[in-house]
Amino acid sequence: MVATTLTKKGQVTIPKAIRDALGLEEHDKVLFVRREHEVILKVMKGTVLDLKGSVKPRRKPEDFESVRATVKEAIAKRVAKR
Repeated sequence: MVATTLTKKGQVTIPKAIRDALGLEEHDKVLFVRREHEVILKVMKGTVLDLKGSVKPRRKPEDFESVRATVKEAIAKRVAKR
């Protein structure tokens, strides 16, 4: 457990040991989550756009126009049954 002091502006310094353990670097975002009488610090690295390419598809991506045509056809069949 590591303690730190609150400044008059309400700021605290995250101790180096904690920053290192969490991989925090300058300008990283952190989120404070309040749960009853405690606060949890969560690391918010990057944005959704930073995840691009991090998950590889299991199969080759399908042609968008082909998928769109298939969906249009399925919708037309449902409407025709009404």
